[in-house]
Amino acid sequence: MSANTTTTKNTGGPVWDWAAGHGPVTGALSATTGALAIATTGAATGMPPGWALTVGVAGAIGHSVSSLRERLAARTIAMRSASWLVGAGWTTWAMTTGPLTWAALGSLATIGVGIGATAHSTLLHEEARELEAIAANERQVARELSAERRAIAAEWIDRVQRVCGITLRVLAVEMWPTGTGFSIDAELPAGGTTYDKIAGYSAALSADARLPHGCTAVASQGIDQGRVLIDVTTVNVLAEERTYPTDYTPLSIYTGIPWGYRTNAEEICVYLREQCALVVGPTGSGKTNMVHVILAGFARTTDVLTWVIDLNAGSAGLSWVRPALDDSGAPVEGVRPGIDWLAATYEEAALMLDAALSIGLRRKVAYQDLMAQANTDQLPISAQIPQIMLVIDEGAEILTSADRRMKDLAKKILEVIRMLRAMGIRTVLTALGATGSVLGNLMIRREAKARVCLTGGEVEGMDLSKVFPGTRGLKVDQAPYKGAGFMGTPESPAALFKNWRILPNQIRDIVHATSDMHPHLDDISTKAAGDAYTNRWDPQRTAWMRDTTHHPATDTPAQPAGETSSGLNLSALREQDSVAGAAKADWEALSRKFREQIDAQFDTFTHPATTEQPPAAAGLNLSALRGEEDNAAKEAALALLLAAGPEGTGASAMARGLADEHGTTRQTIVGWLKTWTEDGTAVRVGTGTKTHYVHHRHAPQPPPQD
Repeated sequence: MSANTTTTKNTGGPVWDWAAGHGPVTGALSATTGALAIATTGAATGMPPGWALTVGVAGAIGHSVSSLRERLAARTIAMRSASWLVGAGWTTWAMTTGPLTWAALGSLATIGVGIGATAHSTLLHEEARELEAIAANERQVARELSAERRAIAAEWIDRVQRVCGITLRVLAVEMWPTGTGFSIDAELPAGGTTYDKIAGYSAALSADARLPHGCTAVASQGIDQGRVLIDVTTVNVLAEERTYPTDYTPLSIYTGIPWGYRTNAEEICVYLREQCALVVGPTGSGKTNMVHVILAGFARTTDVLTWVIDLNAGSAGLSWVRPALDDSGAPVEGVRPGIDWLAATYEEAALMLDAALSIGLRRKVAYQDLMAQANTDQLPISAQIPQIMLVIDEGAEILTSADRRMKDLAKKILEVIRMLRAMGIRTVLTALGATGSVLGNLMIRREAKARVCLTGGEVEGMDLSKVFPGTRGLKVDQAPYKGAGFMGTPESPAALFKNWRILPNQIRDIVHATSDMHPHLDDISTKAAGDAYTNRWDPQRTAWMRDTTHHPATDTPAQPAGETSSGLNLSALREQDSVAGAAKADWEALSRKFREQIDAQFDTFTHPATTEQPPAAAGLNLSALRGEEDNAAKEAALALLLAAGPEGTGASAMARGLADEHGTTRQTIVGWLKTWTEDGTAVRVGTGTKTHYVHHRHAPQPPPQD
């Protein structure tokens, strides 16, 4: 094959690479054939033999210099120099005696075999030498890293012993790839020592290590119950503000939805297929921003539809709806709202919750065959049958409200939480504070396993033990930054985190970028929800979103013509709607009639509210502050006491009897009973837990004196 033969045309023979270097065989072959050619040409032309020897010496010197520059081994340098000298010596001898004799050709073949074998041996030696150099470099790096880790291990063994009184055996120290801290894997001492004994000293360990503010040393469960993991943050990533990631890639309810990042700068995700979520945060802690981060994550999921209830003028969801509606309320072509339904009033919220209950109950029946095919007792969620996530801003307060209409909403919310887990309808509730009144509902504590507590440095009403029971070492002052707090899920224990900052212009971008990702509600669910769902974006029902000058909940009723107001206008004490006003009027009339019957039959005391009132003085009238509702509750409590008869009743039983209508607490009733006992209206019988009270009409009379 000639030298100019291309490899692309050769399909039947070996492929030659003309740019490749020589190996042991080709190198020896090239050297021997070159020496034979020079000797033959020199003998035929009468070339002086000394020239070949001079060229060989020059080649040996040149290769030695280049090999030294490449830092090759001495064996390789010697082999290359010897090859030049031996080849030059044979060429000089062959030119003198004749290169074509059997002695010359035989000796040349022997020289070629020797050069090839020696070259192969030195090549293997060079490869081994290079590998050894790489391994030595890696060992050096490992020794340096190991030395750093050993120093960290020794330091923290001493620290845990000094602060916690526990002697650890450190098994490994892992440096975080983000460079913001490290994790210590240690073995606990024998004798029943558990990891939470170290977790309770989190703040003390952080102070002893002189960690920056916002950095903590948190102990958590190890690979088994005899091991502990201590995560130590050395860089405060909570202080800086990070915007929501602009990578709006599709998500799924099964793969997790990012809600923020930990102190090691890694994202933390929630998995809400089966569980609900609770977000607690006082005013100014970044709770509204957290709601937008949650809605952004749901907008990116391909198998979730988001319904939002916000009775505070729908502010939580307006930013996600307005980019998809024009000024007339008609949908913008090619743009779908970032949420699927928004309720800003009691009536709309009731329609939404009724629709959710109808969908869940219908799915239980209609998708039995599908669940049987999938061999599961849970509805397989997909883009064709999406999950419905109910985001209820300040929903925990709705559950604890004493208002009659809020109680109706609370009942429906609890039904959704209790009944529709398997059918793919879950809730995200928010609350203003981590208090017992908000978190006292067992259903919330049991179902809301994904919990967030934003502190923003606020201490009042932030009892972390109520949000994360059983978790030790959490302190509010560890997260003094807006948007920072604590987050715990079944997959990730409660620890510090921070959510991203998301601004209105980014919300608009997300709405446009994710319009094609939103699924459509399945036909079975759509039929079950009815017109309330189908017509949810009708211009008549969304007119309030475009009305910037009037809101029925805040406007002051018009004053009759010709009348002027004087003095202070206590608009906060007016009834918010005619329904509530009528209900209050009916209750007051019924209560007044009931009091008159009691007074007429039993000759009880006359309540000051029923006595003749002096003429109203001109000027400010504060009659709304007299506590008419408290008086009605007190009268109802007295009626219960009278109806109990000779057996009497107790404060707890009376509180239960008045809870639905009045929401009166046991402490209030105890105060009334004490007053009635002092003025003779009631008689106290028994002591301790057996204490009860009897109306004086039914109390036993003392025996007559002789």
